[in-house]
Amino acid sequence: MLKFAANLSFLFTELPFVQRFKAAGEAGFEGVEFLFPYDFPADELAAIVGASGVEVVLFNIWPGDFAGGERGLAGIKGREAEFAERLEQALGYARALGCRKLHAMSGLVEHGAEEATLIANLKKSATAAARDGVTILIEPINRTDMPGYLVHRTDQARDIIAAVGAANVGLQFDCYHRQIEEGAVVEAIAEFAQLTAHYQIASPPDRGEPDAGDVDYARVFEAIRQTCFSGWIGCEYRPRAGTLAGLTWRAALGVASSRTAADRVRRVPRPR
Repeated sequence: MLKFAANLSFLFTELPFVQRFKAAGEAGFEGVEFLFPYDFPADELAAIVGASGVEVVLFNIWPGDFAGGERGLAGIKGREAEFAERLEQALGYARALGCRKLHAMSGLVEHGAEEATLIANLKKSATAAARDGVTILIEPINRTDMPGYLVHRTDQARDIIAAVGAANVGLQFDCYHRQIEEGAVVEAIAEFAQLTAHYQIASPPDRGEPDAGDVDYARVFEAIRQTCFSGWIGCEYRPRAGTLAGLTWRAALGVASSRTAADRVRRVPRPR
């Protein structure tokens, strides 16, 4: 059975961030992901997660000044020490929240991002993250939405992961970004299945729910099933008419949650 995680930076934004965990659980999601947790103390978020009964499955390492246009530090030459510091920060949050996957954004070429620096930083990150059982992910992001992003093709990400050569460095396969940058989403799922540790979904061109647009998500979900994928699929889309109103795509695509409020159990992250 496919497992879906609500991206709380995109869904349930009708509510304050700390209330979205409970709302996601009540809507049938067993997992959640989000961009950045760093505005809140880790122990405070851990208590909220434990009370909500959802599992935190992914978040990003701090990417630099996001509001100022920075899009990651992992590939930025000259900022290796800052990236290492932010990795340790993220690992601390991961321990508190029971999260096993972190996304390392590579950065923009215009800011000095380069593959050699990214590979070197990922090698060091893999060693540090392995102590906590954490996997570091890189995600190809399309250049229409994020011009100049270093890692933008799936085969490029594959080659970088191969150069790192660590079992706990993998691919974050975003179907939306793949379709816009390269197309052939279904074919790529099979091609890159062995590297993929996490999927994300949204419909091009508007990044809305996966029940309309340029990608046939019935075929996508079947392709993922065929790979025997056991990880999480992150719902990183922008609701067209409100989060709850848009959740009808799950039943329409045959992936409706069977989880009810009575099924939720208190899940307190255990220190690692």
